[in-house]
Amino acid sequence: MSRPLIGITAYYEAARWGDWVREAVLSPPSYAKAVGRAGGAPVTLPPLAPSAAEDYVSGLRGVVLASGVEVGADTYNGEQDGRVHEAQAHRDRFELALARAAVRADVPILAIARGMHVLNVAQGGSLIPWLPDVLDSDRHTEPGSAGHLIQVSVTSKLGKAVGDRVEVNAPHHQSVRRLGSGLLAVAWAEDQIVEGIELQGHRFGVGVQWHPERGGDDRLFDAFIEAAR
Repeated sequence: MSRPLIGITAYYEAARWGDWVREAVLSPPSYAKAVGRAGGAPVTLPPLAPSAAEDYVSGLRGVVLASGVEVGADTYNGEQDGRVHEAQAHRDRFELALARAAVRADVPILAIARGMHVLNVAQGGSLIPWLPDVLDSDRHTEPGSAGHLIQVSVTSKLGKAVGDRVEVNAPHHQSVRRLGSGLLAVAWAEDQIVEGIELQGHRFGVGVQWHPERGGDDRLFDAFIEAAR
């Protein structure tokens, strides 16, 4: 059986190799490795041409919206918080176009961390730009904080893949505020912060706040690749 071609979004940053410093398209290898272990063929998508999103999607069997810098507040008519890293407008434009094209084409989507926020905004949703202000706590943002337990809807595609509870450790400064069109919350932290979303009526449109590509639990990638077949 041939491996389905899976596009993975990426950074576009200055990078050094040897004596060279040049702009480069970069992606942590953990995404490609997780796709490969699950039976997919990973390819990296440079965030350079939003107008090419439809063409990318037409040649892919699935899309991973990967993590990265927080989504710019202008994408959901919000106000940029000065404590948030400067937005990468080129990446926001490309990934929003890619997400919308994948939704229209019913191409499976696995949206991870920042990717979950991209999917939500692409569907008309909004974000909490600085989560500690809402919670009056840093419990979701501290890099060294202990893992916390997530409750997952057992009837969702996410729940069928990972079960009704999963322990995660994924610091984040932003979170879903208003869900986009067609999206449902399907996973929550104890304080009811949304940690997983799902696109209704789509073959596989799942977003999670944590990083399933890390840690060796491939169940969510297995479900994603199975949908991509």
